[in-house]
Amino acid sequence: MTFELNLLAAPKAVPELRHHLRAHEFEVLLCATELLTNVIDHLGEGTPVTVRVTSTDHGHTRVEVTDPDPRVRPLLLAAADTAESGRGLALVDAFSDRWGVDQGADRKTVWCELARPSQRHGRPGRIKAGPC
Repeated sequence: MTFELNLLAAPKAVPELRHHLRAHEFEVLLCATELLTNVIDHLGEGTPVTVRVTSTDHGHTRVEVTDPDPRVRPLLLAAADTAESGRGLALVDAFSDRWGVDQGADRKTVWCELARPSQRHGRPGRIKAGPC
């Protein structure tokens, strides 16, 4: 399985990406759209990106978003309870088994790998419910 889409980062590209990935599980859609949204928020609308979804040799689904700015690296931050943003990468971290950044001279690729549903043993992600 390989999917690749070149597009310009913009709010209207998010539902377009979801449409193209509709055959994938929810966690793949969530991670792909969060990584795209990070490009929109931190590099600006109109930034060219490539979104890839592939299968790994280890039975995971890999989501990659490549953009042309190697200088701006994503950081996992703790968002305040009242913050209106800042949770995207925390969601990627929670739902993926691992994530990272591959940096080149003129681009970077932010990626994450998710276990396939049959390998999750009933867990949707690593988000844990707190006490009631």
